[in-house]
Amino acid sequence: MKVARHYLVSGEVQGVGFRFFAQRVAARHQVVGYVRNLADGRVDVLAEGTPEGVEGFKHDIAAGPRHARVEQVEEVSVEPTGQYPTFRIER
Repeated sequence: MKVARHYLVSGEVQGVGFRFFAQRVAARHQVVGYVRNLADGRVDVLAEGTPEGVEGFKHDIAAGPRHARVEQVEEVSVEPTGQYPTFRIER
């Protein structure tokens, strides 16, 4: 069974390696999808995988990399599409 979640991460999350961190965490939890910076300073993330993998991924991105300061993670459940073969950084 696959699940998908859309996250909007706010705080000091741009310019601190957050996207590369998310990509490494996604590999660890076998999650596919994307991460990208938004013009308003937040980071947009889509994660798809097993319920356990997506939950572990969320836990790690909520903590963030060492130089980030995550203030809020907004989460929305979405339908898994299967369109992402990997987890990628989008620009």
